[in-house]
Formats: sequence, C-alpha cells, structure tokens
Amino acid sequence: MINRTDAAPEGWTLFEDEGFIDLVGPLYERSDPGSPRAFGFRAGQKHSNLVGVVQGGMLMTLADRALGVAAWDAAGGRPCVTVQFDMQFLTAAPLGSFVFVEPEVLRLTSSIVFLRGTLRVGRRNIASAAGLWKILKPRATSRSDEAAAGS
Repeated sequence: MINRTDAAPEGWTLFEDEGFIDLVGPLYERSDPGSPRAFGFRAGQKHSNLVGVVQGGMLMTLADRALGVAAWDAAGGRPCVTVQFDMQFLTAAPLGSFVFVEPEVLRLTSSIVFLRGTLRVGRRNIASAAGLWKILKPRATSRSDEAAAGS
C-alpha cells in the first residue's frame, strides 16, 4: 500500500510556490547553515509512471526547482533562468518515498551560476543533475512604465 500522506520528515517545511509547482507538489525545503536549501517531496500516486515508480519528469522538476532556487540565492536574490540542464537517472524512486536533493553551487560568475545536485531516497542515490543558470540583469524602467505605475 502506498503512503498517500504528503508529510515530510522532521526538519522540512512546506515550500509555497504557486503555478506549476503547486500542481505537482507540494515541495518541502530544509535549510542548513552554510549550504543551499534542500528540496524534497513525498512521492504519491500522481507522481507515478507506467511501471509504478516516480516519473522521471517529476525528478527533473524537483532538481530544476532546487538548483534554480540555489542559483537565485547565490546571485543575491537576482532572478535566474535555466539555460542548460542535464539529468542522469541511476535507479527508480518508489512511490511513498521521500525524494530530496541538496544543491551545490560549483561556481558563480557575474552572469552564470554553475550547479549540481544528487537526488536521494534516504542514503540511496537515485539521480544526478547539473546545469547552468543565467543571472538576469535588472530591467530598465522606461518612461511609459513609470507613467503607468504613477497612475
């Protein structure tokens, strides 16, 4: 029988995120001083593929969100977008398990954040991810934007 609860292990808190993540989540986060935030989810029936384990796209979604948030944090809160994302699947994640990833910032330049992370169930590695996130420049405010904001 699959554990249908969305409860996370002790030390994890709900990560509120409207939009796509709200549809596939909930996701949970854990903060450890000096490290990027870790992210995880409880694998439920809605995450299953045709052979009854977690769909690879859900694992990719978790990794993209976790590494993307780590990029934003590393860039001082400036928005970042995924420009390259690679994923290797090592083994299946069973339904009912808590899947998590702890991102690692490999390098931060003025315009790109290089990251990687290993997805785990307990101590078992199930996938690895790596990618590049572009740090967006602040948008220049045009006079028409300023006028619209003032009205």
